[in-house]
Amino acid sequence: MSTLLEITSEEAFSVHVKSLPPSTLLVLYFHAPWAAPCKQMRDVLSALASQYPVVSPPTVSFVSIDAENLVDISEMYDVSVVPFVVFVRDGKQLESISGSSAVEVRAAVERYAGFGTSAGPDGANKPNIPAPLTAVPREDAPTTATQAPDTSNGVNSAAPALTPEQTKEALFARLAELVKAAPVMLFMKGTPSAPQCGFSRQLVAILRERSVKYGFFNILADEDVRQGLKEFADWPTFPQLWVAGELVGGLDIVKEELENDPDFLNSFSINQVAA
Repeated sequence: MSTLLEITSEEAFSVHVKSLPPSTLLVLYFHAPWAAPCKQMRDVLSALASQYPVVSPPTVSFVSIDAENLVDISEMYDVSVVPFVVFVRDGKQLESISGSSAVEVRAAVERYAGFGTSAGPDGANKPNIPAPLTAVPREDAPTTATQAPDTSNGVNSAAPALTPEQTKEALFARLAELVKAAPVMLFMKGTPSAPQCGFSRQLVAILRERSVKYGFFNILADEDVRQGLKEFADWPTFPQLWVAGELVGGLDIVKEELENDPDFLNSFSINQVAA
């Protein structure tokens, strides 16, 4: 069965890519040692790879790349967050997925490479991969009052709905972990590859210019985070930049910090780490 191949040099990457025929699907997995979700995504991709037999020519090739050590390759595929998975065929980028969604990654592999040893799209004999993941685990909410209770044993076993205070407490606990998901966290409108506001675009440009490794969260995709973080941070606007779990501020504050201290973000630069 196929395996997830770890590439450790640009030369090895070039040799491997040139060895593949145009028809082969190349699945590139970019990771970093500081990002906890990367280990989970590695397990997902290793499990997926095992579903594809080794054939000649190969149908699909799964490759793992340290985004920090192989910066030139990361820049080639516009990697600005990890985990990051890119699907390539015949030198053309088909799709990229950021974050740790096992469901999205599996669907993309099956869409471009077929179903491997699984029976097909009906769900029978699907690859035995880990459950869907998220970059920051979210606790399941208790059963709400609108859900049908379980009375199979003659007892209403439905959990009570959360009070507003409990809901807020749970959200703040989630946010407290979310702002520390990476040493540098950017809460923005959109994604680094597709910012949805000018301020977010400018802040992404600042981080990229300084080769800062960072995590990001698209606040447009989660209204709870979007509204809750305003109160949690006591900061009403976005984007927001957090460093080491502490709020720096928005675009203007970040620019001001850099004017006062040009080395402000240097310790989080990939170039600094590589040196």
